[in-house]
Amino acid sequence: MTARPLGAYVAVTAAYWAFMLTDGALRMLVLLHFHTLGFSPVQLAYLFVLYEVAGMATNLSAGWIAARFGLTSTLYAGLGVQVIALLALTQLDPEWSVAASVAFVMGVQGLSGVAKDLAKMSSKSAVKLLAPAGDGALFRWVAVLTGSKNAVKGIGFLLGAALLASAGFTGAVLGMAAVLGMILLGVVLFMPAGLPRGRKGAKFSELVSTSTNVNWLSAARVFLFGARDVWFVVGIPVYFYAVLSDGTEAGNRAAFFLIGTFMAVWIILYGTVQASAPRMLNARARPEAALVRAARGWAWALCVVPALLCTAALISPAPTPALTAVMVAGLLVFGAIFAVNSALHSYLILAFSKSERVTMDVGFYYMANAAGRLLGTVLSGLTYQIGGLPMVMGTAALMVALAALASGRLRDGTGEQPA
Repeated sequence: MTARPLGAYVAVTAAYWAFMLTDGALRMLVLLHFHTLGFSPVQLAYLFVLYEVAGMATNLSAGWIAARFGLTSTLYAGLGVQVIALLALTQLDPEWSVAASVAFVMGVQGLSGVAKDLAKMSSKSAVKLLAPAGDGALFRWVAVLTGSKNAVKGIGFLLGAALLASAGFTGAVLGMAAVLGMILLGVVLFMPAGLPRGRKGAKFSELVSTSTNVNWLSAARVFLFGARDVWFVVGIPVYFYAVLSDGTEAGNRAAFFLIGTFMAVWIILYGTVQASAPRMLNARARPEAALVRAARGWAWALCVVPALLCTAALISPAPTPALTAVMVAGLLVFGAIFAVNSALHSYLILAFSKSERVTMDVGFYYMANAAGRLLGTVLSGLTYQIGGLPMVMGTAALMVALAALASGRLRDGTGEQPA
């Protein structure tokens, strides 16, 4: 790899890190702040619905925009829109009604969803175009980008909880907007050459993929991330809050730090395993067909974990220290196996994509990712409010099983495709 593409890869990765730090912090800020204001689990889920809906629309259009105008345009736009979303959130008035507050935050979160997926699509597509060819390099490079991003996002969860407890909601949001704005300015001024500028002939009709593998992988992604977010967005944080807080201001602060720490540790573990996945799977010595088959097996292995956690919650439906310890340990195991699944998916979408339409295939795939997160977000509040922890974890197990079935339809390069 020449110096210029390497410099562009480093710049894109650094910008993506900065973005994901604020993205993780903002999610924790919104969740914990509005839970303390008395929002129900379903109302909390509503706050993130437009975030995921916007992500679905953004990924499709961003793939075409990047193909037409270049990857730097979508990267800069993602960072800029996030700054606007953060500044808008500071205008929330505590005197507004619950309905007005929900509607306003949903709109701002929608802007943040647009920003996130512009930045994500740009960064992931850049790997396909900049990584060296051969010797498993593509898997290693995408795993490093994705794994490090998730570790940074995990730090963001912890940062968000800490900022909420120390600086308050508005102060935390303003500080993040200022830092991200300075990073955007630096990236615009000093971005090295190396990313493609786009092609004028790119057609919007090319967005929908005609690749069977891309389509089945996208379907698997819907259910994989739905299974994660069905407990991650509302269910587990609200359960932990009920266990950890005594309702006092000091109790709330302690709960914020502990919940933020768990979510941060989970995401950091996820990112660390994800970055290590090529070495764990010996990807350098394995052909693409073997990695396709591995995606099927790891999906079924993941299904076992939420099924066992559902059983534990049914046996002990009331919040107890023993159940909480089982949940913490089980979800960390879920995170490690989930990370391998996610790393395989992130590699396979780039392996299945052709260079001339990589932004469109990646955009389509991350549209499916956003659809899964939307499904998981809605079900997270709904299942926790209706059936508590057992229904949350049972729904997660069902969705992982559906992801495994979709992964079983992937062709492995030898023409093999299970019936």
